[in-house]
Amino acid sequence: QAVVDFERLGEHAAAFQGHDVGFCCLGTTRAKAGVDGFVRVDRDYVAQAAELARAGGCEHFILQSSQGANQHSCLLYLRVKGEVENLVQAVGFERCTILRPAVLLCKRQESRPMEWMAQQFLGVVARVFPTAYSVPVETVARAMVATVLQPGEGKVEVLENEAIHKLGKA
Repeated sequence: QAVVDFERLGEHAAAFQGHDVGFCCLGTTRAKAGVDGFVRVDRDYVAQAAELARAGGCEHFILQSSQGANQHSCLLYLRVKGEVENLVQAVGFERCTILRPAVLLCKRQESRPMEWMAQQFLGVVARVFPTAYSVPVETVARAMVATVLQPGEGKVEVLENEAIHKLGKA
């Protein structure tokens, strides 16, 4: 494990050397970081980490993005997620897997009342439509690992929420 300063990520290139596979789940919220901070973390840091990983020999990069990611979206969150997907693909990995989970179901240490209410509601909805609107973070993690252990479906593979559920249970 290496601790890096994301503001000076280029100075930590050695931490990205010699890895065949890279996993990226980096992100923040607009509420925590502001618009500029959100874009810097969710797009710029991720893209730079991907570039360093590729330069260090990484062949397969797995990126956690978001359901609805689209570089042309009028919503900042979805637009930034779409932009970073394109930037990561452009790095030129031998294989790139992008996971687009729906609402992540998890327990947080920090207080997010609206997210908590949404998770409670989606937890009930998930009993009827288990793969439509949400996914437990543990399922996403298992799906990310499973992508490494299975042959790919081409150079770039995009896994939507239902596919994440299936892979995460395999």
